[in-house]
Amino acid sequence: MNRRLALPPSFAVLALIALAFVLPGLADHDPWKTFDVITIEITHQMHLSGDWLVPHVAGEPWLEDPPLYPWVALGFAKALGWALQFHEAVRLASGAFVLGALALLYLAARQWAGQEEEKRARRAAGASAMLLLIGSVGLIVHAHEAVSDLASLTAACGAFAALPLAARRPLAAGAAFGAALGAAFLATGFVVPLALAAAVLLAHLVCDEWRTRRGAAFLAVALLVALALGASWPLALWQRSPLLFGEWWAQTATLRGGLLHNLGYFVLLATWFAWPAWPLAAWAAWIRRRRWREPRQFVPLAAALFSLIGISLAGPDQDVNAIALLAPLALIAAPAVTQLRRGAAAALDWFGVMTFGLFAGLVWLGYVAMLAGVPTRIAHNFAKLAPGFSLHFQPLAFAVALAATLGWLYLVLFTAPSPTRGVTRWAAGVALLWATFATLWLPWADYLSSYRPVALQIKSLLPPGATCIARAKLGPAQRAALSYHAGIVTHERDPLKPCPLLLTEGSPAHEAGAAGPGWTKLADVGRPGDRDERVRLYRRQR
Repeated sequence: MNRRLALPPSFAVLALIALAFVLPGLADHDPWKTFDVITIEITHQMHLSGDWLVPHVAGEPWLEDPPLYPWVALGFAKALGWALQFHEAVRLASGAFVLGALALLYLAARQWAGQEEEKRARRAAGASAMLLLIGSVGLIVHAHEAVSDLASLTAACGAFAALPLAARRPLAAGAAFGAALGAAFLATGFVVPLALAAAVLLAHLVCDEWRTRRGAAFLAVALLVALALGASWPLALWQRSPLLFGEWWAQTATLRGGLLHNLGYFVLLATWFAWPAWPLAAWAAWIRRRRWREPRQFVPLAAALFSLIGISLAGPDQDVNAIALLAPLALIAAPAVTQLRRGAAAALDWFGVMTFGLFAGLVWLGYVAMLAGVPTRIAHNFAKLAPGFSLHFQPLAFAVALAATLGWLYLVLFTAPSPTRGVTRWAAGVALLWATFATLWLPWADYLSSYRPVALQIKSLLPPGATCIARAKLGPAQRAALSYHAGIVTHERDPLKPCPLLLTEGSPAHEAGAAGPGWTKLADVGRPGDRDERVRLYRRQR
C-alpha cells in the first residue's frame, strides 16, 4: 500500500519542489533576448576587461542597474568556467538567488506566524509562502534568466526575514534589514528598498508593537547599514568618473512612461503575473482586516502598495519589474491558505491539477511528435516553426522530465487532504511544466531563440580588417548578442565620422532604404522561423 504524503510538506519535500523548478533550464541553451543576453554580456565584459565597477554592453557603459547581479554571476563564471560555458555559469547566479529567496521567504513567514502558533501552523505558513512564490506564473521564465530583479527579490525576502526579530533583537535585526535594503539598491536601484523602508517606517508610527525605544534603535541601525552598503557603488563610480556618475543619476531620475499608464499596465499584468498569490492576498487582507495594525499584516501590505506605486512611477512598462510585487503578496497570502473555505481550496486544487496536467501532457505529446514524427500534423507544425531543426534523443533530459512527471503524479495521487494541498500541487505543477519544457523542448526553443548563428554569420561576412561598424536601429539586446557571440562592436551612426560598414535591424517590410543610397548589402540574416526581425550588414560603396 502506497504511503500518503503528509501536509504541510516537510522542508525536504519543499526543497525537492524548489530544485525541480529552479535547476532545469539554467544551462544547455544560449543567451536569449532581452534581459538574459544583456546581463550575460555585461558579466562577460567584466570578465574580459577586469573592470567590475562600470557595466558595459558591447564596449559602451550600461548604467540601467547597479552591478550586484553581474558581480555574483562573475563569481560563478570564474569558479565554474572550467566545467560550463560562460553564459551557463553566469545563469547559475539566478538559481542561487531564487533558491535564496525561497528559503528566506519560508523563514520570514514561519517566524512571523508567531510563537503563539503551534509548530504545525508555523510550518504551514512558511511552506505556503514559499509555494506561492514558486507558483507565481510570472516567475516561471524570469527565474531562469540572468536578470538583476532576481537579486532584488532575494534581498526583499531577506528584509522580510529580518523583521520578525525587530522587537526582540533590534540591533541585529536592524543590521540585517539595512543590509538587505542596501543589497536591493545595488541590484535594481531605488524602488524596492524605498518601498520596503517606507513600509517599515510607517509601521513604526502605526503599529503599537514597534513604537518603542527598541524601534528607534532598529531604524537607526538599519539606516546606517543601508546607506553604507548602498552608497558604496555610486561613490566608487563618482570617484572613477563624475561624468558616468551623472549619466547614471540622470537615467535613475528619469521616469519612463506616465504614472497612470504604467499603473494600469502593472495592475492588469498582476492578474496573471502574481497568480495565485494576489487573490489569496486579497482574501487574507479581508479576513484579517481587524488586525491590520499588526506588523505582520501591515508591513507586507504597505510594501506591496508602495512597490506598485514605485514601479509605476519609475517605469518602464516591462513585466520583469513586477517581480517586486511577488514577495510581499506571497507573505500576505500565506496565512489565508489554511483559512480558505473548502470550496475555494478545492477549486484551486482541481484547477491546478487539471491545468498543469493538461499542459505537461501537451509538452510530452510535442516531444514525441518532434522525435518520432507522430502525430504527423503536430510534427509538421513544429517543423514549420523551426525549419531545419532536428531533435535528438538525450537520455539525461528524458530522465529528468520523467522523474518530474512521476513525482508530480505521486503528489496528485498520494497527498493527504489538507488546507495546503492546493498550493502544494499548484507549485508542483509549475515545477512540472517548466521542468518538462526545459528538458524536452529546450533544444527546439534554443534553435528558435539563439542569436549565435546570426552573429557568427555576420562575422563571417565582415571584410578582413574591419574595425569601424556603425549601427542604425540596432537594439541593446542585438548589440549584446553580437558582442558576446562574435565580438562585434558597433558605434552610433555619425555622419561626421562615417564608418565603411553599417549594421541595421528591422523587418522584411522595411528593407528598402534602410541604409540609404550608396550602400551595398552584404548580409540579411535572422533567426530560424523569425519573420519579424532581420539583421542586415551594409558596406559603403567606394
